[in-house]
Amino acid sequence: MEKLKADVLIAGGGIAGIVAAIELIENNKTVIIFERDKKENFGGLAKESFGGMFFVNSPQQKRSRIKDNKNLAKKDWFSFAEFDDEQSWGARWAEKFINSTDEVYSWLTSKKVSYFPVVHWVERGLFKPGNSVPRFHMVWGTGYGLITALIEYLKKHKNYNLLKIYFNHKVHEIIAENRKAIGLKITNEKNNEYIEAYGKAIIIATGGINGSIEKVRKYWHKDWGNPPEVILNGSHQFALGDMHDASQKLGANITNLDKMWNYAAGIRHFRPKRENHGLSLVPPKSALWLNYEGKRMGPLPLITAYDTRYLVTKICEQEKKYSWQILNKKIALKELAVSGSEFNDGIKEKKVLKFLSSLLLGNKDFYKELEKHSEDFIVANSIDELAEKMNKLTGDNSVDVDILRKTIEDYDQNIARGKKFHNDEQLRRIAHARQYRGDRVRTCKFQKIDDKKAYPLIAIREFIVSRKSLGGIQTDLHSRVLQRPNEKGKQQIIEGLYAAGEAAGFGGGGSHGLRALEGTFLGTCVLTAKTAAAHIVNA
Repeated sequence: MEKLKADVLIAGGGIAGIVAAIELIENNKTVIIFERDKKENFGGLAKESFGGMFFVNSPQQKRSRIKDNKNLAKKDWFSFAEFDDEQSWGARWAEKFINSTDEVYSWLTSKKVSYFPVVHWVERGLFKPGNSVPRFHMVWGTGYGLITALIEYLKKHKNYNLLKIYFNHKVHEIIAENRKAIGLKITNEKNNEYIEAYGKAIIIATGGINGSIEKVRKYWHKDWGNPPEVILNGSHQFALGDMHDASQKLGANITNLDKMWNYAAGIRHFRPKRENHGLSLVPPKSALWLNYEGKRMGPLPLITAYDTRYLVTKICEQEKKYSWQILNKKIALKELAVSGSEFNDGIKEKKVLKFLSSLLLGNKDFYKELEKHSEDFIVANSIDELAEKMNKLTGDNSVDVDILRKTIEDYDQNIARGKKFHNDEQLRRIAHARQYRGDRVRTCKFQKIDDKKAYPLIAIREFIVSRKSLGGIQTDLHSRVLQRPNEKGKQQIIEGLYAAGEAAGFGGGGSHGLRALEGTFLGTCVLTAKTAAAHIVNA
């Protein structure tokens, strides 16, 4: 059996693992990263992400005259999180991150990460206050550009020789001695050979559990009832919770696994990279979001950018837990997008003209891809034809054409009365969104659905898609893994063991509580990884 040694062993080569490695070699520590995926996928789910990052009082906000501050951000975060008494570590990590966003911002910009000048406004809140102001900073280059910049910095570092990376290597056990973590057991999945590695410290950065649909179903939140028949996988294929289980065997406290950040508008990926692969759409605000029968779900109509968890909750209240978005080509070209680096070529490739063209003229390439390849994307030239095709797709005749027609007509007639007489919550929210320039350019001005000039009509069948685990391995404010509480409620650390990123529930086993303000995942990965590395260096 091959035996390896280094100062620090890192399980997982996503953004948290990469950030920790940068900080450690900068401080002359020898490091080994064990990554189960292939070399070309180095960077994990962050590499596939949209690349939105939550910052408070940033240069982009100041240039746009957005007045933000840490107290307001904390108020918004804690409102959305609804922390309970058992989530004290998560709440502490939330406050730590809010007070560190300038540090995370500066650290990333020093690695040549840059941001789109207009800040996006998401998760504004519905029944609970959310983001009071825009805080979603798009990385220029998406998550792909973020990870590429960090990898380039890592490879050019003067101490890069202190780092070794083993791809296609699965970590399956933590070696402990006298209750101290001292090593890892690993399998080389290319040849099935076993390896042992030993270090003074171990960082778990293997992501969450949402790549395992079995575990998603097991920990499905009680608010959502029974899990849907179909849940698409929008997480990383190796985010399976293996190291949660391995840590638990050492006595680690695993918390809040029922807290998840799943998305409501998933379609089957027409070029899947993994089993059950789902694409998470950015739902158009001007589309009608209907249940399996073609009815609006209420009492408030579903519309994106306010409370993602509410969207999932309302769909899961239905007898059949999937939904439809009804729109037309004009709306699709202006508003329809994917939450990820894929199909956002202008931003991903940092091509200004291509990006501006898609913004002004619509993402025509993505529309054509959906029309040609997606089984969940239906095009029709009448409401009757649309309903017929919707029923043919599902095979159960759930959509009543008369209900569908009335739903569309009622909405369109409301628009036709004129802006002064709009009496529909969706139209009020569209009006509100269009007041901010970041949304105005991407939102139609009260566009009717059944408008012959905007044809063809479109129906998109959408499923719940798994994404991120908001819970995980509980850690203290140094990213050290905590044991389960004793009878008196006190917790001890597991010496030598750290957790960072999604594996740690983005800090403390759940720094987001019940909901996330979006853009908060990448930044918390950076902070928890930097924190772990700093403690190891200074210990």
